[in-house]
Amino acid sequence: MRIQIEPAWRFRNAEGREIDPLLFQVLAAVQRSGKLTQAAREVGFSYRHCWNLIRTWSAFFGTPLVELSQGRGAALTPLGEKLTWAAQRIQARLSPQLENLSVEIDREINASLMNTQPVLRLHASHGYAVALLPDLIGRIAGVRLELQYLGAIDGLSSMARGSCDLCGFHLPSGRLSPDLTAQLMRHLKPRAHRIIRLVRRTQGLFVATGNPLGIRSLQDLTRKDVRFINRQASSGTRVLLDLMLAEAGIDADRVSGYETVEFTHAAVAAHIASGMADTGFGVEAAATQFKLDFVPIAKEDYFLACRAEALELPSMQRLLEALKSAEFLAAVSRLPGYSADAPGEVLSVVEALRA
Repeated sequence: MRIQIEPAWRFRNAEGREIDPLLFQVLAAVQRSGKLTQAAREVGFSYRHCWNLIRTWSAFFGTPLVELSQGRGAALTPLGEKLTWAAQRIQARLSPQLENLSVEIDREINASLMNTQPVLRLHASHGYAVALLPDLIGRIAGVRLELQYLGAIDGLSSMARGSCDLCGFHLPSGRLSPDLTAQLMRHLKPRAHRIIRLVRRTQGLFVATGNPLGIRSLQDLTRKDVRFINRQASSGTRVLLDLMLAEAGIDADRVSGYETVEFTHAAVAAHIASGMADTGFGVEAAATQFKLDFVPIAKEDYFLACRAEALELPSMQRLLEALKSAEFLAAVSRLPGYSADAPGEVLSVVEALRA
């Protein structure tokens, strides 16, 4: 049994009429497929019901939300796109916090039910590949994976305190600085810990479709006409960005928007898709999700860390086998900018820091 908490938002006019939340699902499905018939199948309602829903709420706003063209399918109007973006931004901003809360509630309820399924606690930096793990590990390995999102450094600290069995963090491939190495070694002890390979991914700059401002490198972040949206200081993505800015001799004070932060890759992408910023730094999968262009900048490795003795647990051995499965490899291959890099392989701390 697994609890899932999802955000819901209400749009109410002066007379108290509220939009049916199904409308946002229908609009998002139309945006993805470009066809109302396909969108109706996707949300599980009839074409007639979905069209009546769109027509009713177009009248509510006094302007169309979807345009139907014979032979060309369906397309969202500017207002339809803005409503869809608003729903996506709410989801992107709140999902990690709600998922963390659902894990805490799920743990207490399962304890009351005396659930005997083996449990592993994972505190990890937010990412598209790590989000696949709870469902996959549960189905393939029969292990309940309690995933809670923390920044990379906070996750490492949590594992060092014994608050979790595994933590997830990412490192720039082949370019560790002495400062970052020293920071990691405060939490990772060569004799006490082991590192598990998960994926390799590409981080880069999100830009509007067509890249109208011609943003090509980190140097462009200092331009007067470029507004940036950052990640929070404890995130691995922020650590990577700060490392590269320092390498390039770029003063963060010259980056407009450097102090404005979001807490996930998707939230950064949604911010740019709304026109509230011109660029941000994150993984390609988030850019694809929000139909942004992507400028690749750096490769990085995403790892899981654990105490060495934890590898002897049957639940941990089953997790490692699940990471090596064809199902996990196939799921990673569908994520833009991700690749499976010997997932499930166990490394020493020294080997991982040299990767």
